[in-house]
Order: sequence, then C-alpha cells, then structure tokens
Amino acid sequence: MIPSENPAQASRQAGIHPAPSVTSGRGWKPLWMLAGGLAALFVLTFVSLTQGLADISVMTVVQALVFPQDTADHHMIRSVRLPRTVMGLLAGAALAVSGVLMQTVTRNPLASETTLGVNAGAYLAVVAGMLFWPGLLHQYALPLAVAGGTLAALAVYALAGRTKGSPLRIALSGMIVTLVLSSVTSALILLNQQTTQGIFLWGSGSLVQNDWDGVRFTWPWILGGVIVLFLAARQWDVLTLSEESARSLGQNVGTTRFLAMGAAIVLACVTVSVVGPIGFLGLVVPHLVRLSGVSKHAGLIPLAALWGAGLLVGADAVSRMFVNAYGELPVGAITAMLGAPCLIWLAMRVSRSMAGGRDSSGGSMMAGTGLRRLPYPALAALTGVLLVLVWGLSLSSGTLRIPLAEVAAVLTGGGEPMHRQILLEHRLPRLLTAGLSGMAIAVSGSLLQHAVRNPLGDPQVVGVTSGAGAGALLLMIGFPQLSAGWIPVGAVLGGIAAAALVYAVSWKRGLHPTIVTLVGIAVAAFGSAIINLLIIYAKVDVAPALSWMAGSTYNRGWTEVQRIVPFLLILLPLAAWLGRRVDLLTFSEETSTGLGLPVRKTRMYVAVIAVLLSSIAAANVGSVGFIGLLAPHAARMLVGVNHRQSVVIAALLGGILLAGADWIGRIVMIPKELPSGIVTALLGAPYLLYLMTKSNGTKRIG
Repeated sequence: MIPSENPAQASRQAGIHPAPSVTSGRGWKPLWMLAGGLAALFVLTFVSLTQGLADISVMTVVQALVFPQDTADHHMIRSVRLPRTVMGLLAGAALAVSGVLMQTVTRNPLASETTLGVNAGAYLAVVAGMLFWPGLLHQYALPLAVAGGTLAALAVYALAGRTKGSPLRIALSGMIVTLVLSSVTSALILLNQQTTQGIFLWGSGSLVQNDWDGVRFTWPWILGGVIVLFLAARQWDVLTLSEESARSLGQNVGTTRFLAMGAAIVLACVTVSVVGPIGFLGLVVPHLVRLSGVSKHAGLIPLAALWGAGLLVGADAVSRMFVNAYGELPVGAITAMLGAPCLIWLAMRVSRSMAGGRDSSGGSMMAGTGLRRLPYPALAALTGVLLVLVWGLSLSSGTLRIPLAEVAAVLTGGGEPMHRQILLEHRLPRLLTAGLSGMAIAVSGSLLQHAVRNPLGDPQVVGVTSGAGAGALLLMIGFPQLSAGWIPVGAVLGGIAAAALVYAVSWKRGLHPTIVTLVGIAVAAFGSAIINLLIIYAKVDVAPALSWMAGSTYNRGWTEVQRIVPFLLILLPLAAWLGRRVDLLTFSEETSTGLGLPVRKTRMYVAVIAVLLSSIAAANVGSVGFIGLLAPHAARMLVGVNHRQSVVIAALLGGILLAGADWIGRIVMIPKELPSGIVTALLGAPYLLYLMTKSNGTKRIG
C-alpha cells in the first residue's frame, strides 16, 4: 500500500498516478461538478423515494416530507423509503471517500474497497459473527467488520509485494484474496442455511431498511469521518509527493499513510456491516471527480462524497424500477455492472504508461519452474497412478463405504447389485464429471497463462468462467422449454462472448497481458453481477445457486459426462499439437516475432481452445476456481516449460485436484456436502500465497 521510496521510480510511475490532473483544480470544471452533483443528488433522491411496489407520486413524497399526515403512503415514505434513501446517501459518500484515500495512499488507480479485498473480508467477518458470535455481532458489528476488512487488505498488500506492488499485481492479489474469502463465506452460508436464510440479497449489496436503526448506527461514523478527513485534507495532499519532498516538509509519511488507510477501511466497513458489500463505487467516483481537474483533497473529498451519494441512490432507484416485474434486485450488482466499464477504461489508461517499458510484453512466465527431478515418462506414469488411486478412493468413499476390491469388481462387470447401482448410477458419473472437468480447466489455464503471458492467468481471472455461467443461466431462464442438453451451448456462447469482449478491447494495445488481465477482471465482475441478478429474478433456491456459483459436482450424472467427452477428444489433442508455438509465447513479443511466430494469431488460437475448454467445464460443474492456476504451475515445476509435456501433466493433475476436491467435500462433513469449488479455493490459497511471495522476490508480474 505504500508508494516507492525511490524518487526516480516514482517519477516513472507518474503515468499511473491516481490523480491525473488536467488543470490546476481551479476554473469552471470543478464548479460544474459541484453544481451538477447537487442537482443530480436532489433529483435522484426524489426519484428514489417514488420507486417501489406502491405507486407514489413526487407530490405525495413532497407532502410526506413537508406536511406529513397519518396515511399509509406517508408512513411508507417516512418509515421505509426515506431511511433506505438516507442510507444510500451515507453509504455512497463513505465508499467514494474511502476510494479516494485508498488510491492516494497506494498511488494505484485501481485501488478501492473492492480491489483491495476489504468488502470480502468485512463480509466474511459479519457472516462469521452472525453464526458463531451473534451477541458480539449485535454489540460490536463495526469492530468485527473492520477487523475482517483490515486483515484482507493486509493480505492483499503482502501478496502484491508491499511497496513494489504494481496496479496489475494489486488487482490480481485483491481478486485472489476475494475469491478465497468469498469461498469461505459461501461455505459458512451453505452449512448453516437456516441461520443465514435471506442473506443472499444482503450479501450482494442491498440498501433495504425497515427502520432508522441502520442510519442511526452509521451516520455519526460516516458524516463525522468525512468531516474530519476534509479538515485534514492538506495531510493527504502530502501523500501525493515523493517521500523525500514530504519529509522535507516535516511530515511523518508513515503515520499519515496509516491514518489515511485506517480511515478508508473504517468507512468501507461501516457500510458493509449494514448494507453488505457494494463494489466499484470507490473505484469509479474518485476518477470521475479527478476528470474535472480537482487534485487537492479539499476538493476531492466533498465532491467524491457528493457524487458517490448520488450515484448509489441512483443505482438503487434503478434496481427498484423493475421491482414489480423482477422483484428486489441487489444494488451491488447494479454498481458492478456500472463499474466494470470504468475498470476497462482505467485499464486502457494504465496501458499508456507501459508502452515501451521493459515489461511491455508482459510478465515473466518462469514462475513455477525448476523442480524437475524425474524423467518425463516416469513423471507421467507416476501422475497417472496417483490419478487412478484418487479416483478409486473417491469411488469407495461416501455414506456407504465400498471396498476397493468390490469397486474393481463392479468396474469389470461383476460385483453385488446394490454396489453396482451406487457406483454406476451415482458415484462413477459424478467422478468422471469432476475429473474430466478438472482436466479441461487445467489445460485451459495452462493455455491462457501463455496467451496472456501472465503466470496468474486463469479462466476465472480473465472472465471466461463467469461469462460461461451467465450464458448457461440466460439460456435456462430465457428458454425454459429447451432441454438440458442445450446448457453447454449457452455456456460456450457466454464464455466466447466474454473472451471476445476481453480481446476486442485489448486488441488495440497489442493484446498486452496486463490489459487482457485487467479487462478480464472487469468482465468477470460484470458476469458475476448478471448471475446474481438472474438468480434473484428467477427465484432460484439460494443453496443450489451458491453451490453452482462456488463450483459443485453434486448430483451430476451421465448427461454431463456425455457433454464433455466429445470436447475433450477434440480439444485436448489440439492443445498438445500447438506445442512449439505455445513455447514461443513464453518469450517477449519481439523475440517471438523475430523467430517467425505470428504472435497475435497464435494467442488467438490458444485463447479460443482455452475458452471452449473452460466454458464446457463451467456448464458441467459451475464456477470452479484455482485449478486453472494450480495445475499448470505444478506441471511446470515438474517438467519445465515444454508445453507438450506440461499440458499432459497439467491435465492429469487437474483430474486429480477436482476429483479429490469432490471426494473431500463429500466425506469431510457427512451427511452434508461442501461444494468442490470451495474445497479447491481453500486448498489453493496456500500455494498461491507461496507463488505470489516467490514472484515478489524475482520479477513483478505485469
């Protein structure tokens, strides 16, 4: 979270400074921002008060506010809608000011409560408090949320390389931490469905208020905090200077950073503790204000608070415009859909400062190599034996334990009738779905890491998995008359659409790996928001929905196996056939071109195969993460960077990992089941910690 102490380096990073001012901060633009913000706030506040199930006019709203009477409409406005609107104003202001401070402290244009994992950490802390310490949560909700958000931000800070964290590294670290924490949160909700009933809407970000309690709790913190931060604006201005300049002015930069980041986390966590995690507002609003030329915090803080309040209330009004047709929609999903295009625009701005730099061709692909000890044939055979062992144990384990000898007898045509029914109708198709999908995800991750030249490339990170999920849900909900056999079509189309958007936006920047990854993160957020909206619109049961979003192999049968086998028979040989071309993508773009490789076309071919593999896997098992990261790295550690060898090992490891995660999820809490995607996230977190820490000491990614 701390900018570089090297002034030369700080000057080189000026192009990605979070406060690019086009003017000195004076003139007509800031005044127009102030006037426009006040006008928008006024209009959107009244629009918000008119939206809901009951049709209430603006005149009725005015009468209820000025001359309240003992009528149903007036009581609804003053007791339900007005607290909700005021809560939106407070939360929007808090998140926007929090984003301003986070971007200032980190000197990172992509920093916000979402990208730094603060929302996810605070959300997990609140859910854990609800389950394990309800009395403590009731009295100390804010300290719990602040503790969770702070620990998450510290984890992102450590993973990103501390003072060496680039915008891409921090964004990726924040996404990884968010995925892990969200997996833990989903597991807690799934295992305690009665206690957490109704939490899905709040967990997606909701301003629903049934009384004034939420406002009473938050307004002293938010209003008081914003005022104090405004009065100390000159202290925050110091953080935009170089380390030496700030010290020459007699400032204790470390203490100032600590106070600013602490205040930003508290403001964000106050909102999460009441309205749930609402993302991207802290990312969008500071940049919107800075476009007017305001660079001093005396102007940034009040204008950001003004526009943040207006935008969140406006987004909430939009979410309620369709309440009669679709039901209550989470405002967090609306802000994510609005924030994703802003993140894409920021990615394009960041890319300009990278042109011609040493790392312009992308990050090193050497992470995760150099541990080869056995010849490739021996490694392949050993991995194959491990695959058979894990699959065999998975078939034998469950509520009824079946001996391995009996499993072998059933698979060879014998065995007892009851065991044959259990294995052939339930366990075997589920195992094959998990194992084959794990292979597809692993190979897809291996290909994507070469296509974007980033060792943290993954179908989930670059938006393909969420796009596939949104496509499958759209098909199921929009065309319920279609059979289940069409689900893969929707998933593949959704994955292709997400990948096409990522590549279309990144094409003008030469498919720069950093831009591909940042745009992928934005597309992933957009796809996840669509999935949340579709689940709420279709009134899908929350437990199956959460399981699918987390990645689940529950109740999978031969239909899923039949879906994926043809894809694997065609695409896996193609992935291996690309061998030498994929190897050349490991080098810089200039070197690869000099060796005669058409880099853009090759990246496109590789990406198409990767997208198809991950999309069909998502259609079968939902949004499983981390396997596309773990298996390729483990394969390169074992066999080096030879693609044809590593892709085979990665496929075998992927089959082991997802089948093993499914096995663990089935037996660890019998009779309850833990979704396999959650297990892979929990198992993958330690390795990712090691990977990011190791890369911190070598070369920055992106």
